[in-house]
Amino acid sequence: MATKGVGMANKGPSYGLSRQVQDKIDSKYDPELEQILVEWISRQCGSGVGKPEPGKQGFQAWLKDGCVLSELINSLFAGEKPVKKIQSSPMAFKQMEQISQFLNAAEKYGVTKTDMFQTVDLWEGKDLAAVQRTLSALGSLAVTKDEGTYKGDPNWFFKKAQENKRDFSDEQLKAGKNVIGLQMGSNKGASQEGMSYGRPRQIL
Repeated sequence: MATKGVGMANKGPSYGLSRQVQDKIDSKYDPELEQILVEWISRQCGSGVGKPEPGKQGFQAWLKDGCVLSELINSLFAGEKPVKKIQSSPMAFKQMEQISQFLNAAEKYGVTKTDMFQTVDLWEGKDLAAVQRTLSALGSLAVTKDEGTYKGDPNWFFKKAQENKRDFSDEQLKAGKNVIGLQMGSNKGASQEGMSYGRPRQIL
């Protein structure tokens, strides 16, 4: 069967387990989050990126060639832009390359590996909920960093709490380890004397 760059259309129906798995993945896709992400991306990048048709397929089609994503990540960097070349292309490998440029730049920005989607999640529409997760993580980081590049309502994304963990000195960290050690409890000098578990054993 010839594969065209149509995405899901040429896959044929899924049966059995893979269908159930796909349904589960699909059920995690959040239409409300889609609206927030679309609103944020179009505000962040300007009207040039347009807006997708509502719904999952529209969302996928809008982001699939990687250009909107690359515009988005570039808009969050105040200085030098991480994605040097943003070029729309009808060729699959060029589109995938553009998506992976976005993913590399998002990682540089601070999105953790666990929050990253895979190129095929978007390009083949395998897991668009993962795409949403990555974009949400990116939005949260932008709000948290507060570098003046975020355009949108700060309440769209929650601020990440772990931003201040780097402020501890080595001494403080060492002291912290000792505290944790004591909290775990120590069994020095402890015995089971005076503890009774159930009935005493009968020695006949």
